[in-house]
Amino acid sequence: MTGPPKDGPQRKDAPERRDLRETQGQRGGEGKSATNCKKRRRPNRAERRAGKFPHTAVAEGGAGRETGRGAGAAQDGASRSSEKLSRAARPSRGERAGRAERIVRGGKTPGALQGAAQAGAAPSQGSAPHGEASRGSVSKGGRTPRESGGAGTSGSAERTRGRPPARFVPPQRLYAALDLGTNNCRLLVARPESRGFRVVDAFSRIVRLGEGLGHNNRLGDAAMDRAIEALASCRDKMQDRGVARARLIATEACRAAENGPLFIERVREETGLALEIASRETEARLAVAGCASLVDPDANGVVLFDIGGGSSEIVWLDLRNRCGARGFALTRFIRSWISLPVGVVNLAERHGGRHVSPDAFEAMVDDARQHLEAFSLGRELTEAICGGKVHMLGTSGTVTTLAGVHFGLKRYDRRRVDGAWMETADVAAMIERLRAMPYEERVGNPCIGADRADLVLAGCAILEAIRRRWPCQRLRVADRGLREGILMELMAADQVWRRDGPARQSRRGRKNG
Repeated sequence: MTGPPKDGPQRKDAPERRDLRETQGQRGGEGKSATNCKKRRRPNRAERRAGKFPHTAVAEGGAGRETGRGAGAAQDGASRSSEKLSRAARPSRGERAGRAERIVRGGKTPGALQGAAQAGAAPSQGSAPHGEASRGSVSKGGRTPRESGGAGTSGSAERTRGRPPARFVPPQRLYAALDLGTNNCRLLVARPESRGFRVVDAFSRIVRLGEGLGHNNRLGDAAMDRAIEALASCRDKMQDRGVARARLIATEACRAAENGPLFIERVREETGLALEIASRETEARLAVAGCASLVDPDANGVVLFDIGGGSSEIVWLDLRNRCGARGFALTRFIRSWISLPVGVVNLAERHGGRHVSPDAFEAMVDDARQHLEAFSLGRELTEAICGGKVHMLGTSGTVTTLAGVHFGLKRYDRRRVDGAWMETADVAAMIERLRAMPYEERVGNPCIGADRADLVLAGCAILEAIRRRWPCQRLRVADRGLREGILMELMAADQVWRRDGPARQSRRGRKNG
C-alpha cells in the first residue's frame, strides 16, 4: 500500500491521473474504483446456503454495478447472482415449522426423494421406494429431523455452481428386524449410517414361547398369548416410527411345533404381522452377519456359536484366505455349520434348571456333546484350532451373563460386555462360579435375574460341551446377533452403503459439464 505523501514538490500530472482513475471507475473500466477498493472475498458456507454473496458490492458512482467489472460483466454477474438466489431460496421459518415431516440432511424434500426413487430402479417386492423419507425418525442428537425448505434437486445439472459437493448421506428411511425365539421376542428399529446403522428404538421381552414344547411338541395357549401380546407392542412401535422395510422371523419353537403354522396365521390375523419361519441355515447365516464386525482382523478362523432357547447354531469361519475381507463380507467364508436341537429351555426342562447337581450338569453337557458329533468337518476344525489364531465368538444370553458376572457389574452394561475378550481360564472359572451359586443367589444377581436364573446353567452346559470339543484360548462376547444380521442384509440389499453415492455423481457431472 502507498504511504502518506512526503513533503516536497509533487508531480504536476498527479491531479490529472487521479481524475482519470475516478473517471475509469465511474465508467466501469477494468481498474478498481478509488472510492471503493474493498477486496473481494469468497462467501462462507452459511452465506452460500442463505444465498448471500458479499463480493457483489455496489460501487460509488456506479449504482447497480459490480465492483471491478465493466457494464456488461456487471449485468452478467447480477443475472447469475439472481439465479443463484432463486435456486437457494428457502421458505420462511414459519413455513418450515408448519411441516410435520422433516429431514435433517440431504437437502431434499420427501416429494423430491420419492420422485428420484421412482425415476430409478424399481424397489424389491414388499419394500418402499429407496428415497422415501421415514416418519418420526430420530437424528443423532435425539431430535426429530427437520425438512429442508428448498426445492429438491437431483443430479449435477440443477446444482448451483460454486457450491461444495454434498457429502453422501444414506437414505433416512427406517428398517426393522424382529426375532421371535423360543424364549425371547426382540425388535430393533435402525437408520442407516455411513458405516453401519444407528439404533432408533428397541424392544425385548421374555415370552417363553417354547415352554412345554418338549413334552407334547405343541405350543401352549398361554405361551402363544404372551407372544402375541409382545408382537402387538412391536407392531405399534414400528407403526409409530414409520418403518419402511422390515423382516420378521420366527425360529426353533415355530419350526418344531406341530401347530407352528397355525400360530403364524393367528399372528397375522390378530396383529397384521407376517412372520417368516426361518430355516436353520438362515439363522446361522444371520448370526454371522450380525457379529462379523467383532471378528479379530488377524484371526485365521472363528468358531461362532449362538446358544438359543430351542436350538444352538455353530459356524466355522475359515479365514485363512480372506485377503483382507472384513465385516459383512465375512459371510462368504462360512466353511461349515450345524444347528443343534438343544437350547437353554428344552435342556433345562429335561434335566432341571433351578437346583442343578454336579451330576445333572454333566448330564446336560453329555446331552449337548452328542449332537456335536454330527458336525461334518469336526476333525478339520480341530486341526485349524491347533494351528493357532482361531478364537471363539459367542452371541447369546449365556455368554453375556458370564461376562457381566466376570466383570462384577452391579448392573448390566452392554458397553462393557459387547466385544469383551475372555481367556479360557476366565470362562472356566465363571462356569464353576455359577454352578456353585444356589438358585436364590442367581435370582439376586443383577446380571442374571429371575428370568434367567433357571436357564443360565443349561446355557453353561452347552458352552462347556463346545469348549471341550473345540478348545480355543480366547472367547469374544457379542451382545448382538440375528436382529443385527437382518438389518445388515436388508440395508445391503438396498445398497445404502454403495460407493457410487450422489456426491461422486455430482463431481463427475461438474467435470463433464
